[in-house]
Amino acid sequence: MPVRPRATAAALAATASVALLASACTGSANDTAADDPKAKTTLTFWHGWVDPAEVKAINANIARFEKAHPNIKVKAVGGINDDKLGQALRAGGSKGPDVVSSFTTSNVGKFCASGALADLKPFIEKDGLDLDKIFPKVLQEYTQFEGKRCSMPLLSDAYGLYYNKDAFRKAGLDPEAPPKTWSQFTEVAKRLTKPKGDSYEQLGFMPTYLGYETVVEHYMPQWKHQGFFDAQGKSTVGTDPAFAEMMTYQKSLVNALGGFQKLDKYRTTFGDEWGPTHPFHTGQVAMQLDGEWRLNFTKKAKVPFEVGVAPLPVADADVADYGKGFLSGTIMGIAPQSKKQNAAWELIKFMTTDTDAVVGFANDIGNVPSTLDALNSPDLAFDKRFKVFLDIARHPRSDTSDNAVNGSSYQETIQRFSQQYEKGQVTDLKEGLADTAAQIDRDIAAAK
Repeated sequence: MPVRPRATAAALAATASVALLASACTGSANDTAADDPKAKTTLTFWHGWVDPAEVKAINANIARFEKAHPNIKVKAVGGINDDKLGQALRAGGSKGPDVVSSFTTSNVGKFCASGALADLKPFIEKDGLDLDKIFPKVLQEYTQFEGKRCSMPLLSDAYGLYYNKDAFRKAGLDPEAPPKTWSQFTEVAKRLTKPKGDSYEQLGFMPTYLGYETVVEHYMPQWKHQGFFDAQGKSTVGTDPAFAEMMTYQKSLVNALGGFQKLDKYRTTFGDEWGPTHPFHTGQVAMQLDGEWRLNFTKKAKVPFEVGVAPLPVADADVADYGKGFLSGTIMGIAPQSKKQNAAWELIKFMTTDTDAVVGFANDIGNVPSTLDALNSPDLAFDKRFKVFLDIARHPRSDTSDNAVNGSSYQETIQRFSQQYEKGQVTDLKEGLADTAAQIDRDIAAAK
């Protein structure tokens, strides 16, 4: 997985780029793209990977494409975040990209609604692709908005629970039986917590919304909820009881592990999320919510304990759904200003639908494959723990956050309220959720 900001930091970064995209309005796809995809040409492909090993992996995938399409060369430009991407799509011009990728699935609504990325429907129909037979449903959902598909999924991320098996053993817990329900999780987290004065020698789990990856959208799939919006596009945060149930539980976990102030003080001692001093690596926390890429990070950090992997727990009443989780991933799209859209489509189609290409890239970069065939490929080369993430990706109740016309703004609104609630700054949860939903609805109406 690319070394990139996530959770709250990612949402804040996305806001800046969304503001740029809002005024882009670059139109929809060119239904009559005239370039000959069999002619000799060079495509410019902007992507966000920067880690040397991951750049090597994407370059290897590009090499696979060029071997299959010897008439098309690809000039790859890495380290492109959504801010730079937004500026380029807004400006257009011959120096801009033909093909782009983004790690921010929550911006797909803005990309599609503003025309910042081309409509891919004409290309999909031309090649007769049946997306239902190629991609899991969740991946199809987060790469389109209100019926307009402006992106395709390129690998995916599945979130689960990492846990320190050595710490389990020391606490008298069975390392082969991680908690399946949230009530069990609370008890396990308490047993794994070792207070030390006004801090901790070891914390069972960092539950606060300022903790790494512990954001609302990552928690919510573990409860049965109706989605973030109803059929009329109105926020469900104030009406769907699952949001109140999740936030009530999360706050109870904060209180059970020492209270917000004590936990937050301890959080400030944590090392970089993407480096060897991540608190799970160092043993500061015994359990961690994270994506499949953390496996490679634990190996690189040479952690001195046995690492276990499992799905996140589910609500006590929904134990039959255990095994599900939050899904997201990388997306690819075509710049509408490109004069090489048919050739650009060939690159996107190859990288996102060719089974060998998807499997090869997944193996090289350590992410979850994004197609149904790749998920079941015997050529996947992962250790047995990675199967947990493959199973989460296949689970029929795994979920993602909804797209919106203003991108990730609604997630940030929910996150701000959630942080106020866990701190005790808001005491009436029902009223606070209703106010949050009203704010989300006003913001979306203003963005249309």
